[in-house]
Amino acid sequence: MPPEPEKKLLIIGHNWPEPSTTAAGQRMLQLLEAFAEKGFRIFYGSTASKTEYSSDLSPFGVAEVTIKLNDSGFDRLVKQLRPDLVIFDRFMVEEQFGWRVAENAPDALLILNTEDLHSLRHYRETAVKKQEPFDTGHWLASAMAKREMASIFRSDLSLVVSDVERQLLVYRVGVPQTHILHLPFMLPPLSKDKINDWTLFRARSGFVCFGNGRHAPNIDAIVRLKTALWPNLRKQLPQAILSVYGAYLPQHIQQFHNETEGFLVKGWVDDLDAVLQKARVNLAPLRFGAGIKGKFIDAMQNGLPSVTTPIGAEGMHDRLPWAGHIAKNDEDFIKVAVQLYNDKEQWQLAQQNGVAIINKLYAAKNLKAVLFDTLAALTSDLAGHRAQNFIGQLLRHQSLAATKYMGKWIEEKNKRD
Repeated sequence: MPPEPEKKLLIIGHNWPEPSTTAAGQRMLQLLEAFAEKGFRIFYGSTASKTEYSSDLSPFGVAEVTIKLNDSGFDRLVKQLRPDLVIFDRFMVEEQFGWRVAENAPDALLILNTEDLHSLRHYRETAVKKQEPFDTGHWLASAMAKREMASIFRSDLSLVVSDVERQLLVYRVGVPQTHILHLPFMLPPLSKDKINDWTLFRARSGFVCFGNGRHAPNIDAIVRLKTALWPNLRKQLPQAILSVYGAYLPQHIQQFHNETEGFLVKGWVDDLDAVLQKARVNLAPLRFGAGIKGKFIDAMQNGLPSVTTPIGAEGMHDRLPWAGHIAKNDEDFIKVAVQLYNDKEQWQLAQQNGVAIINKLYAAKNLKAVLFDTLAALTSDLAGHRAQNFIGQLLRHQSLAATKYMGKWIEEKNKRD
């Protein structure tokens, strides 16, 4: 029996993966690993520049390709590669390159990797700043939501990390269930040996807060800690220290550093696991956001309980008890942070809850099986699958045509300039 032909995957990234600075970077490496294990030949390109934190993709056998915006060279690349699957990393990338892929590789399965619903995160930020309640109608009325929903409908499959967002897309927006796959982080199990190596309660000290400084919810949370939460929390724990970590922290956050107040802004750290193994409680008072938060995964993988908000824990633990506490308000946040810090039994229970969440909801083996079973089913009858999605067909015909001619106009203009 002849061997199966090698399948080719083209990933068009919003950025080059930065697993040491972003959860999105970790997630992309998980996808690369999954497809590499399946024997895919993987090609990765991005219009963004690499940074000092960009990961080396060669361990996954990835071939890097050069792509540019509004450039017909991309068309030639796609025709030459003839990919079986194309993953657009974020809806903005699908807007820019979707029509070119559809035109030059019409039989390729088109997958949108959302990471989170960007429009949802941005609308929630606006609502918080305006002190308005969340309203799905107002969210979907926004220009960004319309763009993002159009991208989802145009794609053959959209990957969402949060089941809350899957439900919003299916039951509120009307995206066919067959076009959405809930695929959270794909993680190795927390073994007994791993757990036994964790630093014990008595050997840990201090609070920690961490996150990428280019992510607005993280910056808002640090400001909340500095101005509203930490002063009152430290009154109850006068010797406690809060250490803030993260790449790309802006200047106004760095200026929060104050040793007298026990508020230490330390910036990016090479070995985050080592930091989390020393801390006793993670603080994340997130007021807006979307998707699921890598900071809590990192904390649970290091036996570190977290105090957060309903937005912070959204979509992360199903019906399992949270690995710490979900605070209803500022007073509750401070109260439970102090309790977790001082109460060994409560702290250990939170740690055990984190183990259950990781091992039951994020098991890589199970999630990879679901992913590739889904892809096999779609590729076996792609025409039939697309026929179920009339709105997607309509949007491809109309909006992609407009995007196509705009892109060609920009390309010609660039040639003349």
